This record gives sequence, C-alpha cells and structure tokens, in this order.
Amino acid sequence: MAIADKLNNKKILIWGYGREGKSTENFIKTHCEGVELSIFEGKREEINEEEYDFIIKSPGIYVENYGRNYISQTELFLEEFRDRTIGITGTKGKSTTSSLLYHVLSKVKGDNVFLVGNIGFPCLDYYDKIDEDSIIVFEMSCHQLAHLKFSPHIAVFLNLYEDHLDYYKTLENYFSMKQNITTHQAESDFFFCGNNVPEFSTNADKTVIDFYDGPVFDMKLQGDHNQFNARFVYEICSRIYGLSDKEIRENILTFNGLMHRLQLVGKVNGIDFYNDSISTIPNATIRAIESVKNTKTVIIGGMDRHINYDVLIDYINEHQEYNYILSYESGKRIFEALPKYENVYYVEDLKATVELSKKITPEGKACVFSPAAASYGYFKNFEERGQCFTSLVLEGN
Repeated sequence: MAIADKLNNKKILIWGYGREGKSTENFIKTHCEGVELSIFEGKREEINEEEYDFIIKSPGIYVENYGRNYISQTELFLEEFRDRTIGITGTKGKSTTSSLLYHVLSKVKGDNVFLVGNIGFPCLDYYDKIDEDSIIVFEMSCHQLAHLKFSPHIAVFLNLYEDHLDYYKTLENYFSMKQNITTHQAESDFFFCGNNVPEFSTNADKTVIDFYDGPVFDMKLQGDHNQFNARFVYEICSRIYGLSDKEIRENILTFNGLMHRLQLVGKVNGIDFYNDSISTIPNATIRAIESVKNTKTVIIGGMDRHINYDVLIDYINEHQEYNYILSYESGKRIFEALPKYENVYYVEDLKATVELSKKITPEGKACVFSPAAASYGYFKNFEERGQCFTSLVLEGN
C-alpha cells in the first residue's frame, strides 16, 4: 500500500521529534491529505492512545507492549518498498557492510541506488526519488526492527553479541527484535546471516556466511571482520544482482571505509593513532586490537550498560603485551575486575587517556581507541566521542 493512502484523512501522533520524527512530519505535510497531526515528546502515560488512528513512534523510544495503532517510519516504508529493499542488521559491522554494499552497487548500477536508515538519511527523505528499478540499502538498528510487520526482500543478519541490554534487559529480547528482519519474508525472498547468529526458522532462501572461510578480498580496510563484511557484499552483488567477480572486487578495493571505524587519525610523535569510537562491545575492541598489527596501547571505557565484559577481561589477562588505559564507568568496572598489572591504567576521562597514551606508547607502535562501551552520559554520540579523541590526539601538532 502507498504510504499516503494509508495515512490520508487520519488522526496521527508523531511520538519523538528527532531526525526521524521531523522527517515523518515533513512527509505527511507534503504528501498526505486531511491529516490531523500532533507532535509529542513526553511519556507514554501522557498519551491517550485511543484518540489516534496511528501513533508513529521514533525508534529510540522503548515500548514494551505495542499498542494496536503503533507504527514506525520503517514499517511504513517497507509496506510500500520492501520488494526493492536490502535490509542489513547485526550487532557490529552493519554500517560498514551497508556502506560497502551501497558503494559497489552504486558504482555499477548508477544513481538509482540509495543508502538509508540508521547510517544515512531517514528513508522517507528519498520517497520521491524511488522508482520500480531502485535499489535501497537500508541499515536497520534493533530499534527500527522492533515490532515490524514487514521484512525486506533481501535481509542480512551479520552477527549477534550482547548489546543494548540497558534497553532490552536480556539477550533473548534483543535477539527477538533483530529476528524481525526475516520474520515476514516469503520463500521468494533472500536471507543472509553470519555463522554466529543462533539458528532460527525463516521462510526465505537462507545463506550462511562463515567468518573465516570464504573468498578473500584486496581492501583498504583492515581485519578479518571486514573480510567477513565483504563476503556478504560479494554474495548479494553476484548472486542477486549479477555483478561480475571483477566488478565487485575492483569496487571493494576503492572503498575507503567510514569515520570512527578503525580510522587512522594520523602519526603523532611517531605513534599511529586509530579512532574506533564506533566500538561499543568487547568483541569489537578485541577485533580492533588484532586488526592493527603494530598495536601497543588500547583505550577502553564509556557508559556501563551492564553487558558482560568477561571476554575482554580474559583477553587482557591473556595479552599482557599491550598497554590498557581504562576510563569512565565501564572502564572502572573492568579495572576493578583485573589484577593490579603495571601495564593497566585507570584515568578519569578521554583527555587524560590521550595524554597518557602519548607517554607510554613507543615510537613506531599504534594506539587504538576502541571503547567497548556506549558514549552516552559523556558524549552526545559515538561520532562526537571520536571527534573529541581526534582533536585531542592532534592538539598542538
């Protein structure tokens, strides 16, 4: 169903007025008729839910029991455009995979490929540009997937690790939201998933991608995890869209990567500084350490969302060849769980970590900023955190 046909002449509440809420408001005002529209940013108990035909909720607002008239911008978009949408989710790697897939497809297919969702602009911002031949690469967060009644034609579920437990409470709840990317797929649809995703049923044509086993690509991006991301891109481009091996490989090689994702900030005092602010879980930090071959110092810490840090604590215990600088709430928790090692430090904030890293990292080695924690409470988002790190590193140079 066309989105406007669904919303015309309805009484609608937009709950949440961030980027996506404003996008929804603009769409309704420019594409719909007879809508009685309200904007709300308060608590659920302040909403008279029965008063509205639709409550369009922003993805960051947690709702445990979905009302009958609740809907999201993502659901509206998929109801009309699921047949030309590639949805990509996973705990880690979805931004890189989405951007890499968009890069390869757009280089070959042209301007009718769009990158939307959690990484790009809100999906409805591209509404007037989409036609029958469009390809939409849609990065989908767990919040955008929650309670969906439609799934994309091509679905990608990269991996599953503990994350957002402050929001969903258990890994099972978090997993169930992610599963919605394929829940409503049919036999004619395609589902690609990583080999660490727990087994669950899907109606779609399913392909499992192995983390270590598969084609290897010449890339500017470092690490086994980026080879893994590229395998999804290769499978989709070759199998679904018919691109040649040469076309795919040449365009994978020209992809420069994303800001704040194992990004080389520069060499200062002979030290290579890497910004991996996107890292919010222990596994991502471990991969970052192992991806940079000359790593010597690792900066860890941020908001404590009560995820399990045992894998990172074990890693630090077993890998004493590195310096570890811990800070903020989660860093303190990790520090207190470790023996009193001479190469493990606790400092209060990011400024202090950068100052210390310049003192203890030898020339010719690398310092990797990979927090294994969320930025909230200390920074607006991971982008601001990464920008702050970059500024502190380059200060005075």
